[in-house]
Amino acid sequence: MAHDHNTGGQDENLTEHHSEHIVPIGIYIAVFLALIVLTWVTSGVATLDLGRLNIFVALSIAIFKASLVLLFFMHLKWATRLTKMIVMSGIYWLILLLFIVMMDLWTRGWMGVPGR
Repeated sequence: MAHDHNTGGQDENLTEHHSEHIVPIGIYIAVFLALIVLTWVTSGVATLDLGRLNIFVALSIAIFKASLVLLFFMHLKWATRLTKMIVMSGIYWLILLLFIVMMDLWTRGWMGVPGR
């Protein structure tokens, strides 16, 4: 039985569709510089007394930095919808687990502990 290698150009279309995205070096340098500046901003904000807002500002900057890493260094910006969905489901799972831990911490005082 002979194997026919003529697929009518389908293989060529598949390789073009699934080719790697080449990111210009300028984008990597810009993202790297943004991460360095945001690290300095985080350090500067840590020296300010913002009261209860310190943690929220620091976490906001950290989330923004993590999103830069995900989008550009991990190529999520150019990924398929399936890859984006898997990343989003992982983030959703993390938020769910953190919420469960926070619910435990918020409700610890609801029941009195004998001996206190």
